[in-house]
Amino acid sequence: MASPARSFARRRLLTTTAALTGAAFLGGTAHAAETRKAAWPAGFPLPNGFQPEGITIGSSPFAYFGSLADGDIYRAALSTGRGSVISKGLGAGHPTVGLKIDRHGRLFLSGGASGELRTVDARSGAIEKVYAVGGTFVNDVILTPDAAWFTETYKAVLYKLVLGRHGAPVGVETVALSGDWVQGDGFTANGIERTPDGSALLVVNVVANGGDLMRVDPRTGAARAVDLGTSKLPNGDGLLLLGRTLYAVQQAQNAIDVFRLNAAGTKGTAIARITDPRFRIPTTAAAWGNRIYLPNARFDVEQPTPDTDYDAVAVHQV
Repeated sequence: MASPARSFARRRLLTTTAALTGAAFLGGTAHAAETRKAAWPAGFPLPNGFQPEGITIGSSPFAYFGSLADGDIYRAALSTGRGSVISKGLGAGHPTVGLKIDRHGRLFLSGGASGELRTVDARSGAIEKVYAVGGTFVNDVILTPDAAWFTETYKAVLYKLVLGRHGAPVGVETVALSGDWVQGDGFTANGIERTPDGSALLVVNVVANGGDLMRVDPRTGAARAVDLGTSKLPNGDGLLLLGRTLYAVQQAQNAIDVFRLNAAGTKGTAIARITDPRFRIPTTAAAWGNRIYLPNARFDVEQPTPDTDYDAVAVHQV
């Protein structure tokens, strides 16, 4: 499977090329298509009481959200904002935190405090497999050609769900983190991504040096702090890599910090900060077209109820 970042970059290139070609021959038709796409909603509601945290977008314009309340998966059409629950979770105590979808239509879910990794058929909504890894909080997930990698918030490990033919899960391995990794007494690891060249993993560590981005060798677990200059990620949550541009959601700050990385992911330069009055503690990010979509987790609501409202918002890429 191609990496999500490279697949996205290729999709943008093909889309841009097609648009330019169409404009040359069709004139007003290309302009009308752009106008229709611009009319797509820049935000839309999620079900009351849903408690969203993770988001993923695959090869078609649909966003999938996971529920912290009961593990449900909600799918929304980006063109209209309308959606529905397409997979029922395992109930209270089995949340869905991070999630990613592959090109085969399989969802990979982080089970939070349940200590589970789960896979779901996005077409039927059926839960395919549940792996009880004994984790204390399985937080986020990223896909590579041969594995799904999950962060563990309260232990210095990553979980590697090995993938076989057609992306089918084979089994779970635990990779211990070492090197520059600092494991705090509480919440430590959060979002995860790949380096631009695909050679290593990038993991948010909110404890080390006031909030570091760590580059992790997937073979050994050895971690090295990425040089981000004076930038820190004390509230770093979801990561999104588009080419060499890394978007790091700083949830409690209601902001996205944007960095330009070198190919190996050893160094990054801060190039922008995205804020928006519609942000209500966004947590994770996914991309389609020239937009980034984020769920508002509303973690400032201490005791969410079935009537607590939630939504997703879209902002333009840098």
